[in-house]
Amino acid sequence: MSDASLNTQASTGDAEFGDYFALLKPRVMSLVVFTAAVGLLAAPGSVHPFVAFCAILFIAVGGGASGALNMWYDSDIDRVMKRTQSRPIPAGKVTEGEALAFGVALSGFSVVMLGLAANWVAAALLAFTIFFYVVIYTMWLKRWTPQNIVIGGAAGAFPPMIGWAVVTGGISIESVLMFTLTFMWTPPHFWALCLFMKSDYKDAGVPMLHVTHGRRATRNHILVYTLLLAVVAIGMGFTGVGGALYLATALLLNVLFVAGAISIWRRDEAMSEADDYAREKSFFKLSLLYLFLHFGAILGEAALAPYGLGGW
Repeated sequence: MSDASLNTQASTGDAEFGDYFALLKPRVMSLVVFTAAVGLLAAPGSVHPFVAFCAILFIAVGGGASGALNMWYDSDIDRVMKRTQSRPIPAGKVTEGEALAFGVALSGFSVVMLGLAANWVAAALLAFTIFFYVVIYTMWLKRWTPQNIVIGGAAGAFPPMIGWAVVTGGISIESVLMFTLTFMWTPPHFWALCLFMKSDYKDAGVPMLHVTHGRRATRNHILVYTLLLAVVAIGMGFTGVGGALYLATALLLNVLFVAGAISIWRRDEAMSEADDYAREKSFFKLSLLYLFLHFGAILGEAALAPYGLGGW
């Protein structure tokens, strides 16, 4: 019997609460919760605080369900990659069948409850987000094309649109721009991670851009997407969710982010191993702060609006 089979069977009846919680990808879920909450709070109009709390909770559960289903399907490559070998399934704490059942149950629960608590437009967006992440990205794009993270990044960009729809019952240019900001941010953020993860994706047979086209092409792509992202991010400052606070934040962050992308682009590839990809790691860490502060500025504009200080 293979080691993989042993790992799959070893956990029957032994899983603890923490193992199931780890299936939900709590770090990713925290980003989902934050951007969805910003979309909800920045939307025109309001909902009862209890409805808002329930909506964010069910969006978080839906995001966690996507993570569980992703870990179920990717358990074979998770066993190969050093970054993911400690996840519940490859570590033998949860079986693949348990993860599948857990993810499916939470998916159905989150969509139905969001529809009942808020509205069915928001619920439909959540259902589509789960489908997109699990089926379009995980099952299809991830192992098929080096553009996997470009297209698949849409799954992580939907939460602010869902939060917006909870309040408005629809979609607007502002919610689409929040989607676009996250969508354009995902490729440079993830490609920077790939560059210093070395051979993980190659060993797992995942056709990430740096595996199929090389590190130089990946650095070129990071620069191009960062420049396009800067246009979107700064442009949002002149919309209904923007204002002086947001625009000042966006200008500063994008100067830093573009400078980081240029630094990576200008790198002497022969020196990458010697300095342990310090520039890529620094850019990756900056990318986390970048998205958080942009959405934080949107939230700040929404908080100032009742006092006549937010917006233009």
